[in-house]
Amino acid sequence: MSGARSEKKIVLVKRKTRLEELVVRYNTIQQAQFYIERLGADFSDYVSEDLNYRAAVEQAVIELGTLGRVQVLDRQHVPNFIFGEEDTVVAVGQDGLVANILKYLKGQPLVGVNPDPGRWDGVLLPFTVKDLKLIIPDVFRGRRQLREVTLAKAQLNDGQSLYGVNDLFIGRNTHVSACYQLQVNGQIEQQSSSGIIVSTGLGSTGWLKSVLAGAAGISKRAAQLKGMSSPEETDSSSVNVVSGTLEPPDVQLPWDYSKLYFTVREPFPSKATSAELVFGQIGEEGPLRITSQMPENGVIFSDGVESDFLEFNSGVEATICLAEKKGRLVV
Repeated sequence: MSGARSEKKIVLVKRKTRLEELVVRYNTIQQAQFYIERLGADFSDYVSEDLNYRAAVEQAVIELGTLGRVQVLDRQHVPNFIFGEEDTVVAVGQDGLVANILKYLKGQPLVGVNPDPGRWDGVLLPFTVKDLKLIIPDVFRGRRQLREVTLAKAQLNDGQSLYGVNDLFIGRNTHVSACYQLQVNGQIEQQSSSGIIVSTGLGSTGWLKSVLAGAAGISKRAAQLKGMSSPEETDSSSVNVVSGTLEPPDVQLPWDYSKLYFTVREPFPSKATSAELVFGQIGEEGPLRITSQMPENGVIFSDGVESDFLEFNSGVEATICLAEKKGRLVV
């Protein structure tokens, strides 16, 4: 590029800080400060985070402006934004922002930028603002390594669909039990539970690990209390999730893992419902099909974003499968 500014478009996605969200809720900074300090929290931490984040975004805009055409986009507008095929996307925020953006892209490279390395670990944020002037030109030339990410997809029988980067949740948006029919690998079961979680390889260290750790810990402790076995015999650290058994401390699958895992939370066996098909894999050999029997409040959302959901009420069938597209993260 010989130092010349490219005409390629760069979409910089930013999010609201905690302070901005408080101001939206309480109208002014002063009222937000009163609320936080009344609870005994340190309001200066909110201010510091906000200042650091704003400075990082402003500096990123300046750096990117010397490299291409920059469009700044708020996170809330991502679901309805039309990304160009040749766009390069830059996310300045936390890991959740990267995941939220990735599911709406169609192969465009995504660069994760950590705005405050002293505050955030940022597994999906390998770069800082200062790295952009070196990273983006390589992305433009196609010389930067891209890491593929397997996505999950929920396809409804009414034509609607939703993608998940880490996981999908299927259930009710309240604490009331979800009722549905589950079908996988030719087996069908009526279930009542707290919902179903479908996890990708990228999401294996998140919700999936938490659910498996809880299940293994409860089973182990219950066995001990009943005197069925000794602690040594129920040591959950000796088994492995990939081979079909569970090892909660070390559940870490590749980001491009070619299967999904589904887990049923708190299944309730009764005369009308069963609890056998509570954990398994979804791959190219066949999807997971779920038919809602919930008259209201049934939902499917992904990556913890409850505001972006599909209604999943009585009669609606969801087909859960590997997505036809892959995410592409710049590394």
